[in-house]
Amino acid sequence: MAADRRSNWLKGVLDLLVLACLTEGESYGYEIAKALAGAGLGEIKGGTLYPVLNRLEEAGLVVGEFRAAERGPGRRYYQLTAVGRRELAEQNRSWLEFHTAVKSMLSRATPGGAP
Repeated sequence: MAADRRSNWLKGVLDLLVLACLTEGESYGYEIAKALAGAGLGEIKGGTLYPVLNRLEEAGLVVGEFRAAERGPGRRYYQLTAVGRRELAEQNRSWLEFHTAVKSMLSRATPGGAP
C-alpha cells in the first residue's frame, strides 16, 4: 500500500521533476531516469517517463532533438524552452506552497509536532 501511495504522489509531480532535471542542460530519457532514481525517487520506467517527455514537448515546455550515435542507437535529447523555465518556476512556487500546507497539517497530527 505504501508503494502505491508513493507512486500516486510521484505521478502528481513527475512533470515538475522532469523539468527540474533539465535546468542544468539538455539530457536524454535514460539520464533523466537515473537522476530521478539518484534523488531517491525510485526507478522510473520508460513507459512512464517517455509519455511525460512527449506531453512536455507537445506543450512547448521542452524541445527534443534526435541525434544519431556513432555506436549503438541514437537518442532523443531534451532541453527546456523559455516557456518551460517559466512554467517550472511557477509550478515550483505552487508545489512549495502545497508542501508547506501538507507539512503543517501532518505536524499537527504527529506527536511532538514533527512529521
